[in-house]
Amino acid sequence: MKRRGISLLLALVMLASLAACGSQKKEDAGKPEEAITEDGTTDAPQEAPEDGAAQEPEDSQSKPAPHVDLAAFYETLGEGDEEWPAMMEAEGEVLDSFYPGLSDIAANQCVVYTAMISATVGEIALVEVQNADDVQKVKDIFQARIDYQVGDENNPGGAWYPDTIEGWKSGSRIVSHGNYVMLAATYEKSDDIVSAFNGLFT
Repeated sequence: MKRRGISLLLALVMLASLAACGSQKKEDAGKPEEAITEDGTTDAPQEAPEDGAAQEPEDSQSKPAPHVDLAAFYETLGEGDEEWPAMMEAEGEVLDSFYPGLSDIAANQCVVYTAMISATVGEIALVEVQNADDVQKVKDIFQARIDYQVGDENNPGGAWYPDTIEGWKSGSRIVSHGNYVMLAATYEKSDDIVSAFNGLFT
């Protein structure tokens, strides 16, 4: 009788042990397994955020627009071109006369070159404004320059000669990229200049 009681007691103890082990395995099944590295430390896998959104690495944020040296860009335009007109930099009173209001706009760079001979269509104006809100102001100033050179039915154009007026009318281009704005006015090279300018930002 004693032996039966001891056997029954041992059986109950074993059953209790098995039940405890089974519940522990169930709890562990819901947790990710930890890998043991060569140095003996555990390397638990990273849990995904609760909302399920993948987190982007810090360096994948959008990059700032490239810095473009406008003076250096201008220097590349006439290289090796024998038909490129002789140009002079427009500064001070000349700049204010050609582009009223441009000097009042805060700019990181402002490079303006105009043909030395008035009968030639040749003008390049390049500006990097500090404030993106000023881009349209610069475009308006550039357009006012074109309008003045072309003139209208009541006022002769500032370009004066019929060929030069036509050159300003058909050969002027205004383009912008971010805070950079360019006016190119030439007889036949403006589209190439625009392509080169656009290429600075690709």
